[in-house]
Amino acid sequence: MKPDLNEQGWKDTVRANPKEITRIIMKFEPYAGLFVWHCHILEHEDYEMMRPYVVVGKG
Repeated sequence: MKPDLNEQGWKDTVRANPKEITRIIMKFEPYAGLFVWHCHILEHEDYEMMRPYVVVGKG
């Protein structure tokens, strides 16, 4: 199922409805390091909806 037109293209936010799976494809080059993804509802931080991820460089 394709996202709505206003949800397609380059952006830094996505709508994630209940019981949906969201896949994100992107390039991190030339950036490497520790980052977090998060929900914009502050209470969700308490429920581990702010999660760290590590981007490692090539080679």
